[in-house]
Amino acid sequence: MGAVMTDAPAPASGATLRLFNSLTRSLEPFEPVHPGEARVYSCGPTVYNYPHIGNMRAYVFADTLGRTLSFKGYRLTHVINITDVGHLTDDADAGEDKLEKAAAAQKQSIWDIAEHYKQAYWADVRALNIRQPAQWTVATDYVPQMIAFAKDIADRHCYELESGLYFDTSTVADYGRLARHGTDEGESRIDPVEGKRHAADFAIWRRTPPGETRQMEWDSPWGRGAPGWHLECSVMSGAVLGFPFDIHTGGIDHREIHHPNEIAQNQAHSCSDHSGARLWMHNNFLVERSGKMSKSAGEFLRLQLLIDRGYHPLAYRLMCLQAHYRSELEFSWEGLGATFTRLKRLNSAVKNAQIRMHVQAPDGGPIPDEAVTLGPEVQQYLERFDAAISNDLNTATALVSLEELLGNKKLDARQVVRAAHQMNEVLGLGLFSGSAQRVLRIKPKAATISEEEIEAILTRRKEARAAKDFATSDALRDDLIAAGVEVMDGDPLAWDWRLET
Repeated sequence: MGAVMTDAPAPASGATLRLFNSLTRSLEPFEPVHPGEARVYSCGPTVYNYPHIGNMRAYVFADTLGRTLSFKGYRLTHVINITDVGHLTDDADAGEDKLEKAAAAQKQSIWDIAEHYKQAYWADVRALNIRQPAQWTVATDYVPQMIAFAKDIADRHCYELESGLYFDTSTVADYGRLARHGTDEGESRIDPVEGKRHAADFAIWRRTPPGETRQMEWDSPWGRGAPGWHLECSVMSGAVLGFPFDIHTGGIDHREIHHPNEIAQNQAHSCSDHSGARLWMHNNFLVERSGKMSKSAGEFLRLQLLIDRGYHPLAYRLMCLQAHYRSELEFSWEGLGATFTRLKRLNSAVKNAQIRMHVQAPDGGPIPDEAVTLGPEVQQYLERFDAAISNDLNTATALVSLEELLGNKKLDARQVVRAAHQMNEVLGLGLFSGSAQRVLRIKPKAATISEEEIEAILTRRKEARAAKDFATSDALRDDLIAAGVEVMDGDPLAWDWRLET
């Protein structure tokens, strides 16, 4: 699979792309390792369960970063891994293998478990309009390379215990600097485990205990067993992107244990102090006050639950973009509802611009004319958008530039559509999908009203408004709202949910 690319040209303003480096805790200009290229590695899911919407925020962030790099004119190679072995129930190398535990609980093959949840994750990726990376790397495909990597560093940096091969964190310089271990800024603590030389030491290879058999295990110089979770990402990122590469992304929870351990391995393998990536970037948590963001609680917030309640997945994507990726984002159903309305209005504004163009594509979508030259009035909106997105992915401000552009009816519609198309390529909101009107109409799973009933009420309401009988119009609108149908007056797309045929 080739690198993800977009036809959108780099913006005329040429704002310098500045990104926050977790390693230095500072904004830094993006300076690629290879001129004209951007190589990005994102920590992917451990496919033992369905991803919750907090997990998916990390991939909306990584996708927005990739889209921004493409927008800025870089040739992007983005890699996301799939962890199907080695990740324990505690990130600090304690507990059972998550896949082994899930397979035992569900009485299925571990390979079937991994495949099922991998496909579920990919379905959420598609639903959120996350672009396909240049490559998905699956951990079990790289076990021979992991063994070779471990052999290369074992003599200088590792020691054996009964349970396997462990990395001695005292053998590399400034271990834990990413998480600020050992300082007042340090966010994490790693409990000591019997047998380790140091509490922070971690497993490179986990030997299968005597008398036990794992569903996933391999022969190695340290006994039959499985690789440690941290080893996987060092091997896969280096194998596909080469060291050093440009950017490594992940959730903020990875900043405390997983990524410091990756860095230590990278330093050991390269025989230098280089962390493996020039920039380490982390998105913050999604917070849900009821506590349903934890998979250990049983029921948790999945993307499918949002869909079942009548919200399109792109409303959640927009919710993520409304906050800065480094800030906590609080989820609420009220907030999601307001965001869904905002998404519908953006789609309506694009439709209005299409109407002003007097041009319609065969599938109903607006046509951005690639030959249109942007005049200075429209160009200034694109430049403000570029300045915002180049300022450490300030998507909240970038969205305002898009809305203001679409709201200015005095501008040439062809230029507006052309500029809005470039902005949408970065935001990934599907505003130029010809089927946007249809796909944004999602019927809540629990609703019972039929499409015919909706149409009948809408017709009666239209007649009441024409007759200036606003009391009846308002009463009919309230009936629709009670049934889960949102009415947006003045909207040429007539947004509401409908039964799918």
